[in-house]
Amino acid sequence: MTETIKDKVRAFVIENFLFGDTSYDLADGASLIENDIIDSTGVLELVAFIEDQFGIAMADADIVPANLDSLARISAFIEAKAGVPATA
Repeated sequence: MTETIKDKVRAFVIENFLFGDTSYDLADGASLIENDIIDSTGVLELVAFIEDQFGIAMADADIVPANLDSLARISAFIEAKAGVPATA
């Protein structure tokens, strides 16, 4: 089975911000910031991950909650930037 963008991002968030705690219910639309999963330093780690993993150069204007505040938003942003067709 092919790992989707959302799966890769979810795995990164669980490993780096939840310290491998897979028991946490990480819903696709849940705010990573409001739920205290990531902070400002975490956003920078997430940006570095996106740039490295998906080959996307992120401009300062891209680093906003509208793009990075949930698994769904992050996946949609990456798909749009990479020109990947949206997944269900």
